[in-house]
This record gives sequence, C-alpha cells and structure tokens, in this order.
Amino acid sequence: MKKLLIPVLFIILITSGLSREKRPLSFEDFYGFQRVSDPQPSPDGNWIAYTVTKVDVASNSSNKDIYVISSDGKNLKQLTSSAKSESQPRWSPDGKYIAFVSNKDGGSQIYIMPMAGGEARKLTTISTGASGPVWSADGSKILFTSTVYPDCESDDCNATKLKSRDENPVKAQIWDGLLFKHWNRWTHGMRNHVFIADVADGKFHDLTPGDFDSPPIDLGGSPDYAISPDGKEVCFVKNPDDVVAVSTNNDLFIVPATGGAAKQITTNKGNDANPVYSPDGKYIAYTAMARAGFEADRKVIMLYDRINSQTTAVTSKLDRSATDLVWDKNSRSIYFLADDLGYNSVYRVEIKNGKTSRITKGSYNKSLSLTTDGRLVFIREAINKPADVWLLDEKRTSAKQLTFHNKAALAQLEMNPLEEFWFEGAASTKVHGLMVKPPKFDASKKYPLIYLVHGGPQGAWHDNFHYRWNAQMFAASGYVVVMVNPRGSTGYGQKFTDEISQDWGGKVYEDLKRGWEFVGSNYPFIDADRMGAAGASYGGYMMYWLEGRENPFKCLVSHDGVFNLVSMYGTTEELWFPEWEMAGAPWESPALYQKWSPSSYVENFKTPMLIVHSQKDFRVDVGQGFEAFTALQKMGVPSKFLYFPDEDHFVSKPQNARLWWKTLQDWFDGYLK
Repeated sequence: MKKLLIPVLFIILITSGLSREKRPLSFEDFYGFQRVSDPQPSPDGNWIAYTVTKVDVASNSSNKDIYVISSDGKNLKQLTSSAKSESQPRWSPDGKYIAFVSNKDGGSQIYIMPMAGGEARKLTTISTGASGPVWSADGSKILFTSTVYPDCESDDCNATKLKSRDENPVKAQIWDGLLFKHWNRWTHGMRNHVFIADVADGKFHDLTPGDFDSPPIDLGGSPDYAISPDGKEVCFVKNPDDVVAVSTNNDLFIVPATGGAAKQITTNKGNDANPVYSPDGKYIAYTAMARAGFEADRKVIMLYDRINSQTTAVTSKLDRSATDLVWDKNSRSIYFLADDLGYNSVYRVEIKNGKTSRITKGSYNKSLSLTTDGRLVFIREAINKPADVWLLDEKRTSAKQLTFHNKAALAQLEMNPLEEFWFEGAASTKVHGLMVKPPKFDASKKYPLIYLVHGGPQGAWHDNFHYRWNAQMFAASGYVVVMVNPRGSTGYGQKFTDEISQDWGGKVYEDLKRGWEFVGSNYPFIDADRMGAAGASYGGYMMYWLEGRENPFKCLVSHDGVFNLVSMYGTTEELWFPEWEMAGAPWESPALYQKWSPSSYVENFKTPMLIVHSQKDFRVDVGQGFEAFTALQKMGVPSKFLYFPDEDHFVSKPQNARLWWKTLQDWFDGYLK
C-alpha cells in the first residue's frame, strides 16, 4: 500500500497542475463573457449602478440587467432579473430612486425603482416606446425620447397609425424624399422627439414637435438633450437643413421645459452636439466640428454663455476630438475622453484659460462620469480584458478596479497583451502598429499572420476588447495578429485623419503595405509566406483594393466592404459621407470615383477571397458584395460568399456570430496552415 502512495500522489499533483493550465479562447468562452457597461455614480458617490449583458447562444438571445456596487468595490447587488432587458440606470437627484428602461411589458418604457426596496413603477406608457431618461435637478421631471409620427398631436394618433401599419397586409412604402432608411431600419416617416414627463403622475408632452429628428439621426453625442439646473429650459440637438442626407449641420436649440417656441443658439455649419449644462447654470458646454459635410472633423469643446449668448472654444489647441463631457461640481473645468494613440484617454480642461491635461495614459476608457466628491468613474478594458467598472480617486493618483465579472473565466484563458510598434509610412510619416501573439507563443517558431484593416475609414484599432473583430479570437487559432492604424485613423492628430479623404487607395495603402513589410522583415517568428488579411466596411473596401494590385496575402476576407463607389453612392443613406470622401457626387467627380473604385481593377483579381455581407446593411448595401462576388467568379478566382439575410452592418445574433467565426477560421486555416 505504501508503494502505491507516491505514484498516486504524483498523478494527483500532475492532474491538478494540468487542470490549472490556461487554454486558448474559444467561441463559447468569448460569448460567455459578461459585458459590463454604462456606470452611473449615485449623487452621494457611495454607489455605482451599471448594466451587465449576458448572451445565451443556445436561445440565440441576450439579456441585460442592472447591478449596483459600492464605490469601495464591495456590496455587489443585482437589482433586476427579469427575462427581458433592463438598461440605462439613472439616479434621482436625491439618490432614492433609479429610473431605467425595460421592455418587460412589450415595448421599451421607463420605470422608477425605489432604492429602499419595493417594486419598480412604470412611469411612461407611450405607444411608441420610451428611452434615454434624464432627471431634472429637483427630481420632479424626466426627459426621454420616442420615435413618433410627426403629424400626430396625441399618443392615440400614434397608436392608431402603428396598429394600422402592423395589421395592413400590404407592406409597400411610398417615398418622396431622403432619408427613407437609416443604418438598418426603414424610417416609415417617423421622427425622434424629446419628451418631458412628470414623475408624480407620468403625464408627458412633446418638447420638439415638428418634422425633424431630435436627437438627430447620426453624428450626435449622448444623449443630445439636457435640462438646465433650474429646470426651466431644455437644450436639444437637431439638423435644421431641408435634406439631412447631405448635411452634417446639427445645431443646438433651447426650449422652455413647459413647451413652446425653440430658439437656435448655434449657427456653425459643421456638427454641434452633446450639450451639457454647467452645475451653476451659466454655460452650456458642447462639441463642435468646424467643417460642413465632414463627419470625422475634430470635435472641439465649446462654451455657450447663457447670459450674453457668446460662444468660445475651449480645446482649440488640443489636436484630439473630445467626447463624454463631464463638468466638475464647481463649474470650473470639464473632464472628457479623447482617442489617443491606440487608447482612449481621460483629459481635463480648465474653462478659464483652456489649459488641458491628460489624466490617464496607455489605457482604454469609456463611459466617463464624476462623483460629487471628485472621483472619476468609467469603464476600462484592454485587448485581453473585457470591460469592468473602474474608479480614479480625486487626487488622480490611483485607479481601482471595482467589478470583476469575468474573473473566473479569465483565470482559465491565455490571452496575450497588446504589443506596439512604429514604422515609417508614406511620406516618411510615423505609423502605429499593434500586435497580439497567439497563446503558448514560442519565439523560436514560425507563425502565420492575420493582418486586420479597420473600418471608418476614420476609425482606429485600440487596446480594447472588441466583440466583433476580436484580435484574441484570431490569435487563439495560432495566428499572430497585426493591426496597423494607417492614414485616416483617429487619435494621431487631425491632419493624419484628413489624409485619407479623396485618397482612399493612396497614402493609406502605402502605410498598410509598409506595415506588412515591416513586420515580415523585423519579426522572425512571422512567416511572411503565410499571411492573410481581413477587414470590414472600409476595411472590406481595402480587401477589394488589394485584389486589384500585387499583395503578399494567400487569402483575403471582405466583410460588408465597398466595391463599386458609384453604386455605393446610389444605395447608401448618408450621402454627406461619399460626397466628402470623393469630392462630390459621381457625376460631379467621376475621375475620383473611377480611380479609387476597386471595381475598376477587376482584370487584376487573383487572390482567393471570402465575402461576407448582410441583407439589412443599409450603410453598405448588400449589392456591393454581390457585385464583387460576381467579378471574382467571372475571373475564376477561388471565392465564397457568406450571406446573412437577418443581419445588418454587423453580425450580432449569437448563432450567426458562431457561424461567422467558424467560416473565417476555416477559410484562413485552409490557406495558411
């Protein structure tokens, strides 16, 4: 018996050690992560409410619930647990209630939950649904939004029209202007409007009646409406132009909280958005883009003085775009977020002198808010860490993670951190590259490469945990993943962002080319003979562009990519985008459309390609994928088409996402392994 003891103990120890060995990320792990978002500190700063989304792949659905945690990271509580989703928690000014949005009774409505205990009370019963609650400072009113028929003056009218539309066997539509569709939905002639409700009895009225959208259909902030500290005035954003499909001219308006005529307070022809009243009521801070028609111009923080109606720029010297504006309690400074060299940093600006300081560096943060005692609350994530709630102390010296929703799952997984490199791109400009190595990486081995190109094109790769183009999911199959931020990328100064417009296949292509040449030459563990590339939207465009010229890739993947710039113009919805990027409509600028359209170079196509496109994509119409697939097949290029009839620009349904990942991984494995 004693002779068997040592071998048995040895087996137990070995087995125990193996059970603790980390493994690569799988799809089940990936979609099993709890998704943390929208942190909201209570007025006294002692509690933080936030939401957690859980995905059920088997039922092809997801559910969102509201949690609270004390600001010391203790006392975690789940507030809601219905079979439907609850989201957008917002504290009442006295901290005794949380307003939130739920669809548990059908359409989305606003509910109010007492924090002392008891059932939530439904506040709104509007037939068109309600979302986006914003409390007045005295707690007696709540602003919200609903999408309504602009010619209806009562909710009964809206209810009757919706019922008639739903029950009518004829689903035809008649249009007489733009926009009749947007992103992934038909507008049906309905408009976003801002309402105000009495908390006591739920009675509400429309503050923005008329045939326009407020909040605007796009390019706005969050939530793009606000109520003054004294509760007498509401500021909202709308586009006053006749044809919003060709205009980025969002402006700020003010209206009495009781309703009435609205007054326009900004006249800038670029995009003005994200109004936030200062706590002392003297100012409205907002963001502004200077250039009309350009959706990716720099966002400068502006101050509208409510006493003298004067406007001044606050962050004119900062070469970054500001978002998530948050006033300090003394109305002396504004905290904000800005895209910054592959990260999203917290900044602070003093309104008196415009002095700007960066509070965080080398981390990706979002959903910024501030407690009354000066502590910053935000979401933080990284390329190997899903989002959690963090708190930065009032001295800005110590950031603390408060939630750990995926701690147990992460302990079992090997996901390598982000690595960075810089190289010389077109015109000797420094270009930033990001890299993720596969699990169990061994520098003495050779690995195949997946080269990812981001969309936008005015966007960027970041050190964040992306739930669509997730670098860890590609790396888990044994690939080195490289993501370069070429011309057009944000967070590197406005000039760098500007240099893609009217040059879609020029300097940006040269940047990308030098990027893959750089990693192939400088990282011996990368097998330069086994490289594939993929991208979505503009990234998908770049895959088609690569088809038309020499490239080192054994295979390509284009997801919802732009193939034919002329037909893209005629089928997309936001016409200001192609008109800026190509200097006009196709008949006004035919040379640029022809020069930069991948469809002009089909005779050169030869790289095997997988195309993914979806029927409900109204931004880049599914016809772009059909045209490209036809061209590839005619040219005899090995190609496949993954078609989703029930998705839009993104693949969101869990089981569709599983097929998406399997199809892409099989495609890459077939050519690179």
